[in-house]
Amino acid sequence: MPEIILSTLNAKHIHASLGLRYLYANLDELQPRAAIREFTIEPWPIDVAEQLLAEQPRIIGLGVYIWNVERTQQLVTLLKQISPQTLIILGGPEVSHEWQGQPLVEQSDYLITGQGDLAFAQLCRQLLQGERPIQKVIEAPPPPLDALQLPYAHYSDQDIAHRLIYVEASRGCPFKCEFCLSALDKSARPFPRERFMQALEQLYQRGVRHFKFVDRTFNLNPEQSVALLEFFLTRLDEQLFLHFEVIPDHLPERLRAVLKRFPTGSLQLEIGIQSFNPEVQKIISRKQDNDKSRANLHWLRTETQAHLHADLIIGLPGEDMHSFADSFDRLVALAPHEIQVGILKRLKGSPIIRHSEPFRMRYNPAAPYNILCTDRIDFPTMQRLNRFARYWEMIANSGRFPQTLPLLLGEQPFKRFMQLSDWLFANTGQVHRIALKRLFELLYTGSVESLEIDPAAARQTLESDFSRSGIKGRPTFSQPVSPSDADTADRTVRLSTRQARHR
Repeated sequence: MPEIILSTLNAKHIHASLGLRYLYANLDELQPRAAIREFTIEPWPIDVAEQLLAEQPRIIGLGVYIWNVERTQQLVTLLKQISPQTLIILGGPEVSHEWQGQPLVEQSDYLITGQGDLAFAQLCRQLLQGERPIQKVIEAPPPPLDALQLPYAHYSDQDIAHRLIYVEASRGCPFKCEFCLSALDKSARPFPRERFMQALEQLYQRGVRHFKFVDRTFNLNPEQSVALLEFFLTRLDEQLFLHFEVIPDHLPERLRAVLKRFPTGSLQLEIGIQSFNPEVQKIISRKQDNDKSRANLHWLRTETQAHLHADLIIGLPGEDMHSFADSFDRLVALAPHEIQVGILKRLKGSPIIRHSEPFRMRYNPAAPYNILCTDRIDFPTMQRLNRFARYWEMIANSGRFPQTLPLLLGEQPFKRFMQLSDWLFANTGQVHRIALKRLFELLYTGSVESLEIDPAAARQTLESDFSRSGIKGRPTFSQPVSPSDADTADRTVRLSTRQARHR
């Protein structure tokens, strides 16, 4: 049985921890004495504790993140109560900053802050040799990337068959956006290209076709970006799908030429806009050329087949609802396939904390530390915006209402969708777990009553979207559908399947 267990609580089973595999890959001679055991946040901590302790490890290393910190604290409390001799080592972004006074840290034996790829192995060597370092908190400096063993061979065949495969061509970010932990990085550093390409080839040969790059700024170095995209273009098939995070105002011609060559359903670009307000951007130290960003988004939407996922953040310092509405309307006009409306979270260690008092920013004291109110947006309004974001995800980002959504938004997208959001909550009291058929019926009633849309127009677009949904039966507002219409809907569903599976 393993003496060292590397573990974490993933948000979903489909996620496979890249961090654990880096730690395992760099254990060197300790690898035969170690194992990875992943769980999700769904099981009771006592059941996870039972499984971990059944193998009688001497050391358990736990990755701690914003989504699992509360469950991990419960788990560590149980582990130390049941088996106090088992050594608990913590690491991860949630405990790398502001760790002082955290009960989770106090209950554990050691904490490695920062990038623990090499530091974890060194600590394990000492502990297995019977040495107990006096220093509980070990600060790990960023390791030289050419000194690291890459982790990709440690994705199992089961991982490849059933889970997302995360890869990174570089670490760090040169930008200083204060809501992000990457603001603490000094620069972005690429991994040695030849070794990384070999690792990608090995993954490809093992059957990986969905590559999710975790690089913060994939298009920062166009030469490397083009080389990676060319690598995948020569291996393009019906299953290949790539996900990259890109900065919106940096799209040189040589990169454009390669992006245009990817077919529909093979490429998703996550594009951080956050706000189009120059004053807000200045407050949070975000350097972004808004004119270039809008032009590049328009070009990507009209000249490539990439699926565009753009981000906005609610609650930034200096931004009121009018400012956010303006950014939202500008982004809707650029027609990305998805707009992720996020709520500002105060990540531990992020520089956004310096604005707490000047802008009277108040955060939820419990994870995920979401913004509750600011000097520009009071708590009731923030709650309305929270509901707006959830309904937007349910209706717009789901992709289930392509015909109806333009009718709902009209010429004033934010104003009209906020009006619909208020109506939905007033009539349901729910922001999740709304059955899809019921949602269609609610949208019909809400569009007519709240937005004063012509009932015939609302019925026509919702019937069209309903016919694509695959739901059995018909909603109450629907009229009989002819056989020819049903055949057309069935063909539409089949054609859209490939893109839909990548959402």
